[in-house]
Amino acid sequence: MDLANFLIQLLNSVQYGLLLFMLAAGLTLIFGIMGVVNLAHGSFYMLGAYLAWSLSSMTGSFTIAIIGGAVLSVIFGLILERLLFRHFYERDHLDQVLLTFGLIYIFEEVRSILWGDDVHGVTIPQLLSASIPLTDNLSYPVYRLFMSGVCIALAIGLYLLISRTRLGMKIRAGAFNRDMTESLGVNIKLIHAVVFAIGVALATIAGMIASPISSVYPNMGSQVLIMCFVVVVIGGIGSVRGALISALLVGLVDTFGKVLLPQVAGMLVYMLMAAVLLWKPEGLFKQ
Repeated sequence: MDLANFLIQLLNSVQYGLLLFMLAAGLTLIFGIMGVVNLAHGSFYMLGAYLAWSLSSMTGSFTIAIIGGAVLSVIFGLILERLLFRHFYERDHLDQVLLTFGLIYIFEEVRSILWGDDVHGVTIPQLLSASIPLTDNLSYPVYRLFMSGVCIALAIGLYLLISRTRLGMKIRAGAFNRDMTESLGVNIKLIHAVVFAIGVALATIAGMIASPISSVYPNMGSQVLIMCFVVVVIGGIGSVRGALISALLVGLVDTFGKVLLPQVAGMLVYMLMAAVLLWKPEGLFKQ
């Protein structure tokens, strides 16, 4: 592998890892802070992809589609938390698994009714459709760099929200001891609603920005869900920092594995997870 090919694969690894982080960050927040096992998290990724296709087709603007889809996802997350998830915080994890597993089928059926079962493509905006030449024969798409930039910006924003704001202080306190936080006058139900809406929004935005390069198709959320759980387990349940490090590791192993060891590429990520759990059963970082 020459330097240009190595650089391309490295950029692909980082871009894939950052996209996984956006998905895994929402999942680890919801599980680590709210204690809810959300198997339907991948469906929010699918929702984002279909919103990007639908809204960009209606408005003719991918930017408007992303902004509109992000707003709709927050509203949808708040409604879903209020109607369903709020009633399962104190229930067993098995009840939560059954609820969210059922939601997968409901979301797929609603998706089929609203948008059909065809495969769709989202056009890359003209401004981001160029490529950066690396050699005479190789170039790298600007849109993939844009994806990485959006993910980095959201990761920084999430870090600042959790570590530097009063809301973040309340979120951390609720994760540490819910009863004590509530006794101090913090509206823990509102905190949980906000956390759930943030998790839904992150997954939806990930689906929207990934749609131009991955297409939009039925059941696409199920394919990323397993990888998200791998990232969360490796990084440590409830740790956003762990989700970031883990997602980048998974991106590197998966991308370079497919290039250098294609015969066993499908096993490498799970071998990485097994090795980390043997070394640190709680994951790389504790909450």
